Amino acid sequence: MTLSRRRFIAITAAAVGTVAGPSTAAPRRAQEVYEWTGRALGADVSIELYGGSQAALDESIQTLRKLEASFSLFDPASELARLNAAGRINPSADLRAILAACDTANRLTFGLFDPTIQAAWRATADGKPIDPDTFGWHQVSLADTVELGAGQSLTLNGIAQGFITDRVREVLDRHGLTQALINIGEHSAIGGPFKLAIADPTYGYVGHRSLRNGAIATSSPRAMHLKETTHIMHPDAKPVWSTVSVEAATAARADALSTAMCLMTLEQVWIVARLASVKVILVDEDGDLMTV
Repeated sequence: MTLSRRRFIAITAAAVGTVAGPSTAAPRRAQEVYEWTGRALGADVSIELYGGSQAALDESIQTLRKLEASFSLFDPASELARLNAAGRINPSADLRAILAACDTANRLTFGLFDPTIQAAWRATADGKPIDPDTFGWHQVSLADTVELGAGQSLTLNGIAQGFITDRVREVLDRHGLTQALINIGEHSAIGGPFKLAIADPTYGYVGHRSLRNGAIATSSPRAMHLKETTHIMHPDAKPVWSTVSVEAATAARADALSTAMCLMTLEQVWIVARLASVKVILVDEDGDLMTV
């Protein structure tokens, strides 16, 4: 395997001086800055508060750690791992909420966002044949008890970073923050603007965005390879774009759509962007950039 997607995103955010404090039109009284950097979900992450309090920062970190533990694929005690092992679970409110967001994303993306790809991903990593019967979100029951189809397992890697980013933002909103930048693999800005780079694994820095009161997520299929394929997989589609960045009102939506749009034609991207009210930046296989 090569550079991981999360590691690539962390490098992207740090490149060419791309993350700056909020800029303002006129000087104002200096605010105390509360900042935390650490590791979560396999990536370097950070939370920057311009104003606020240590209590707000501490609650943000606690929220991150709680959800990270629940959605981990690698901790056998996590809620997701227990669902995958047993095939069914009585879900917590957090797991139910993220699965509902997955369901919305699946319907919005012509089925291209599909967390049931985990079984195929695992088979590919182990050099085993893929069982097509293990794939398909339609097999997942989201009733009072969440139940998977036979042989299925889920990954939340295409949405968990964004979902957790949104939950951290909710914490900061409750604490009355007006200027903050959250980076948990995906970025969310309260206030701003914050300058963020867009980079591609092959072509490097391709531009930047000024983010204010919104979220942005970036996906690049070639940021990580799995055997002979990329880490963004689907049985019926292959990556079309080298990099996709999506700006949306929520980081969960940006995260899920940036993943699925890697597999979409330009026409499909245009349709989904209009339906979801998002902005999209595409880098094609030749390194050319376009916006939708």
